[in-house]
Amino acid sequence: MSAEDLEKYETEMELKLYREYRDVVGLFKYVIETERRFYLTNDYEMQVHSVQGEVFFEVTMADAWVWDMYRPARFVKQVRVLTFKDVNIEELNKSDLELPSG
Repeated sequence: MSAEDLEKYETEMELKLYREYRDVVGLFKYVIETERRFYLTNDYEMQVHSVQGEVFFEVTMADAWVWDMYRPARFVKQVRVLTFKDVNIEELNKSDLELPSG
């Protein structure tokens, strides 16, 4: 496989992933972004832990969708993320997801 073939394959996979995201985003209430992944979920819990002066975050999600083009199945029943990096949580506004009529 040439570098050009690989690049074309990755571009196609990214486009397929974006289309899937577009199709499912309306099913979810929250976007959760960590340093490694991007998740959609309707339910989450976040705990902040401090051990010997080090702070880390524990995020658990149920029935989530994960942005990862290398996963064969992006819907996951249970997710637990431990991270020392920032965690961004945003509540989706359903009106932002609707296409303008006209």
